Amino acid sequence: MADFDCVLKCWGPVEADYSGMGNLVLTRLFTEHPETQKLFPKFVSIPQGELSGNAAVSAHGATVLKKLGELLKAKGNHAAILKPLANTHANKHKIALGNFKLITEIIVKVMAEKAGLDAAGQQAFRNVMATVIADIDANYKELGFAG
Repeated sequence: MADFDCVLKCWGPVEADYSGMGNLVLTRLFTEHPETQKLFPKFVSIPQGELSGNAAVSAHGATVLKKLGELLKAKGNHAAILKPLANTHANKHKIALGNFKLITEIIVKVMAEKAGLDAAGQQAFRNVMATVIADIDANYKELGFAG
């Protein structure tokens, strides 16, 4: 519970600008890990130099961060939120677990720079996401998806 509270203390700036922060997260993900851009069919043809100004990237980044906010606020009681997310990411999008780990590190960097997430908060976020990713993995196994 303490890890969730530690991260939520710095969540205000994220909530205040879901689109801007979401664009930062996805643009950095695609820049640092170019192979991940291919996982998003509607973003494949966008040149890297145009990602930061792209409204669709901002909108999808906002969706990602809003869902993450729901997960954080559930403070571990997130099965009802996570199950449909795991289902679509396994069956429709075919997203491997490693990609959740990549975006976790990107979100840590962005929150450290833009939301004041200190070293303890960064570790707390990694702890929270380790639990979330383990739960996604459990859902993936139930679905027979080798993520």
